[in-house]
Amino acid sequence: MSSLELDDFTDLIERPDGGVRRDAEARRERRIVPPGSLGRLDELGEWLAAAQGAVPVRPVERPRVVLFAGDHGIAGAGVSARPAGGAEALVRAVLEGASPVAVLARRLDVPVRVVDLAVDCPPEAFPAEVVRHRVRRGSGRIDVEDALTEDEAEAAFRAGVAVADEEADSGTDLVVLGDVSVGGTTAAAVLVAALCGTDASVVTGRGGLPIDDLAWMRKCAAIRDALRRARPVLGDQLQLLATVGGADLAAMTGFLLQCAVRKLPVILDGVVAAACALVAQRVAFRAPDWWLAGHDSGEPGQAKALDRMALEPLLEQGVRVGEGVGALLALPLVRSAAALAAELPERLDEQAGKDEQAGEDDGPGAEHTQETGDAAGE
Repeated sequence: MSSLELDDFTDLIERPDGGVRRDAEARRERRIVPPGSLGRLDELGEWLAAAQGAVPVRPVERPRVVLFAGDHGIAGAGVSARPAGGAEALVRAVLEGASPVAVLARRLDVPVRVVDLAVDCPPEAFPAEVVRHRVRRGSGRIDVEDALTEDEAEAAFRAGVAVADEEADSGTDLVVLGDVSVGGTTAAAVLVAALCGTDASVVTGRGGLPIDDLAWMRKCAAIRDALRRARPVLGDQLQLLATVGGADLAAMTGFLLQCAVRKLPVILDGVVAAACALVAQRVAFRAPDWWLAGHDSGEPGQAKALDRMALEPLLEQGVRVGEGVGALLALPLVRSAAALAAELPERLDEQAGKDEQAGEDDGPGAEHTQETGDAAGE
């Protein structure tokens, strides 16, 4: 039996400060630009203010990209354009600065952290800080076997919680969340289909490296078979992750929930992050208030999950590469919203009204004091 009490997250997670958000909205109404003229940037600035509990909103100064990595046994069924066990090469590219997310992160001056939960390679292949939270090598083939044992699922979930605490304690003020996996989109699609009550074909996409029609049919069949195994355990989210998820997905779910506990905002990347967010929502219904959807990857499973959580993507660029790239592209937008909310001045008529009110508050003695001061000067 697991000693992990997921129900505790419902009590631990609070919504962002509603009073602060109302103050941010009132501040917006007083700014020199007409209300609504900045579109979603206004909404973003107010969301961030509520998450920070501060008006004016503070700039995002210490963001970090956090990537959870793992191999999925289902990749051996021919559902991915990448070879089974190929996550090692993807992680190595990130660490060496040769991947898309590494290039963008350098340009945006954002550090990248990779957390290996289940990459199918010897742990000595990566630096110690990357493999410190590893649970196992690879995850089981979910169409015919469980991805993890229940103990492994709990260990992975707790690892995600620990990583969230590490980030919050280190001063990270916003997380860009992504995955580095092979076969991860298949596991994610199963989770989304199971939690949304849809058929496999509705959530089956082409993946980060697009697959051909034959591979898509294999992927759809694998998701269908895994769904049969998922439905009996829908009432137990940890068991669901153990049955059809994977160590990286279980860790991402724990990470998202603990970020909400620690009031640490998160930008979600693609379908894998969205699927984990959907599981986390089932655990604690207030948790999605702490997340933004960075972009629309074009994966049908992501669209289904975001719709269920009422999260609207910030960008639509068709980025399918994963690795947090789409979410990282949204970071400048969030930073811009914060800057505009904090630095745009208020209208002059509002300032004049304040000055007039201040004069009335001073009363008749204020004029006398001024005259006395002038006389003294003479």
